[in-house]
This record gives sequence, C-alpha cells and structure tokens, in this order.
Amino acid sequence: MTIQDNIGARGGRSPEEIKMGRTQIISKSTVCAAIHKEPNLRIDLTPWDLKLIQFDTIQKGLLFRKPPNDNTDTSSVNLIHHLKTSLARTLDYFPALASRLATIEHHDDSNTISVYINCNNAGAEFVHATADGVSVADIISPVYVPNEIVYSFFPLNGVTNCQCISEAKPLLGVQVTELVDGIFIACTINHSVVDGTSFWHFFNSWSEISRGSDCISKLPVLERGVLSESEYFPIRLPLWSIEPSGTHTPPPNLRQRVFHFTRENIAKLKAKANAEIGSTNKISSLQAILSQIWRSFTRNRSLDPDEEVLFVLGIGVRQRLQPPLPPENFGNAAQGEFVSMKARYQLEQGLGNVALKMNKFIAAYTDETIKNFLESWGKNPEILTWDSLPMKNNACFASSSPRFNFYGNDFGWGRPMAVRSGPANKADGKITLFAGVEEGSVDVEACFLPETLQGMGNDTEFMQFVS
Repeated sequence: MTIQDNIGARGGRSPEEIKMGRTQIISKSTVCAAIHKEPNLRIDLTPWDLKLIQFDTIQKGLLFRKPPNDNTDTSSVNLIHHLKTSLARTLDYFPALASRLATIEHHDDSNTISVYINCNNAGAEFVHATADGVSVADIISPVYVPNEIVYSFFPLNGVTNCQCISEAKPLLGVQVTELVDGIFIACTINHSVVDGTSFWHFFNSWSEISRGSDCISKLPVLERGVLSESEYFPIRLPLWSIEPSGTHTPPPNLRQRVFHFTRENIAKLKAKANAEIGSTNKISSLQAILSQIWRSFTRNRSLDPDEEVLFVLGIGVRQRLQPPLPPENFGNAAQGEFVSMKARYQLEQGLGNVALKMNKFIAAYTDETIKNFLESWGKNPEILTWDSLPMKNNACFASSSPRFNFYGNDFGWGRPMAVRSGPANKADGKITLFAGVEEGSVDVEACFLPETLQGMGNDTEFMQFVS
C-alpha cells in the first residue's frame, strides 16, 4: 500500500462555519492498491460510459454512529489508518478506481480521440475531516436535508467526468468526516467509470474487507465481452467532447426532502395502482412509487394542463441483453429514457394509468433496442450535456435504486443509519432512490424548488402514503 499524507492543522471553527457546514480538513492522502496486479491493464470505455463524459460524478455517502470508545485522538488515528489500509486492499480488486483516464488521438481524416482507463495505480484521494459541533441528529432530523452541511462531507466537489482527462483528477475520492457522535463515509466516483450498480459493488466490497474478510464475495468483471465486438470499438469521439464545458450550476434555492415509504404503505400504493387498471400484479412497487411522486410533482408545479410533463427513467440493461452481462460487470450499463404525458391526462387518469405507461415503456426495452443503441452510438457518438437535455420546469428524472445494498455496509462497528447524496448532478426535478432502514421500505430524496416541496408536503393524496 502507498499512502502519501499532507497533514493540516486541527483548528476551531465559529458557530457560523458549523452552521454553513464547512468541515475542517485534517489530512489528504493518496491511497493506491496494496498489490498492483495488472500494471498493463487497459479498459476501453463503452457508449454507456462515454455518453456521460460531460456530466458530474456519482456521489453517495453513509452516516454511521461513532464506533464505541472512539472518543480519543488515538482511536481516531487508528480508525483512519484501518479505513485506508482496507481501502488499499479493496483497490486490489478494483484497479480501475486507482487509475486515471487516458486518451489516444487518431491523426487521420477523422481527427478523433479514444478514451480508456489506464490502470497505472496512480491512486485514489482519501480525505480525513471533522465537523465539530455537527451531530447525527443534525443530519437526519430536519424535514429538509441540510444541504450545505451534507455537501461538505464529499470530496472532489465540482469535478466533472471529463476533468479526469484534462486535469488528471482521481477517478475515486473518499472522505471520512468525524461528527460529534457519528462518522460519514462518502465516495465520489467518475460517472464515466461506474454506474450505481458498480458504485455500490465497490462500496459493499470495501466494507467487507474493513470488517475482516480476507477477500470480497463478488469479483468485478472487467472484460467488455459483447460490447467489444462492434466494429466501432474502441469508440472514436470528436476532440471537443472531452473538453470541459463548464461546471453545472443548479439553482441556488433548490431544497431537498427525503420522503419515506414504509413497506406497508408501498403495498397499499401498489394495490391501488393495480386495482385502477383491473390487474392483480402488473404494476411493480417501484413503478407505483415513481408514478405517485410524478403526479404530485405535476399537481404542485402550476403547469399548463396541455403541457407535456417528462419523467426520465434510468433502465438497467445488464440482464436485458442476450446473452446478459454478468451482474458484476464493472462500468456503466444503464440508459436514461423519457416518458411523457400531458399534465391534464396524468392527473385525470389516475395513478394506475400513469404507472401502466411507465410499465409498458420499460417492457418494450428489449435486447434489440439496446443493441441498436450501441451500434448507432458507436457509429455516430452523441455526447450529452446539461444544455442538450430537454428538461426545464416540466421534468423529473430518477437516479439510483432501492435494490442496491446500502445498509449491509458494516465497516466493523455496525450498520449505517442513513444514506445521503452529494451535490453532483443536482438539478430541479432530481429524484434519488434509496432503500429505507427498515426492510422493504424506500426513501426518495427529492430535489425541487422550495414551493414544489412545500406543496407536496401539503398534498394529502401524496402524503397519505408517506411516513
């Protein structure tokens, strides 16, 4: 393991700094894989990876109670050393996350560039910080998420995926922030390297090693398999596509609230949606939840009744391909697609019909559809940017999944208490899905304008299913 430290002085902060969530950085380190197993490994990026090159990273973190007897400087030093050491051992299995993005320029008539992961073991960034005066209750008790505090718990804020090319930024950043009575462990990972499935595969594996396992239970699959069979692989991009186009800046007045759906209320919501379309089990629990949120969003948005309202669904494709990609396939394997309905129809036709539209849209997403996308994108890459998305005041878009293993991440002192996300990719209309603490429950982190969230909080039809 290689760890390079730059130690900062521990200093006091004013109450105003604590309120604003400005954490005190104690140290920054570079953590490399303990054993550099494959120094010549090169991982070419796929269309799913590259289409996100202009977007922000993935940022998720877990809130824990402080380990018992962890109230001394010695205990803190031991904990940080343990987390660094276990991280280095975990990077042995995930060499891409200790690496850097690299390019090959094609000096022919195309004047293009290809992007790949150079598995050089340059290392991940590790930040140790404190948030003196901030407690677990300060994070989970307020009705609205204390954004400025929570956002300060994440490393590499403001870094876009393509900056890892132009500025050689790390592909993985970890920050461990000590609270008065808790610890927040946050990861920032380049979104052109992982999707949510791969993100939590890494996080789950790190917690396994941290609590004493000799090896991880699920090895990542780094080979590209069917994705590398196209004549357009590795993908050639126009040179401009990897140049930073500016950091995405969401409206400053955005707020976030976590809506909690219990297992019992999810069952009621699912039954209601299915009953409205005369079905017994066609609509899934997740489709019912998303439709319930979408309709409340529309009711509280003051939209024109004839305006098209959009919902962007993230559709996982690992198991939809034939043959399927392995669940442990490392990288991105998801596509975002738009579902739309006129505002008046969405509200008049009821929950079941909205959910049915989502259901049919997802069901039509077949192996042929996916392979056609891969082939056409490889032939003519279409780089998405925030400005190119058709989303203004009339769109919701969902990310993450309650199927990910959030609460199994025991690092050796107990399960987490909550999951939160960082500022990356935040915009008005963003919905982030998490599993709840109780088995079978779901938490929905809604990032909307204040008036929308206030309206949803007063929306009886919506809140009757929210705890």
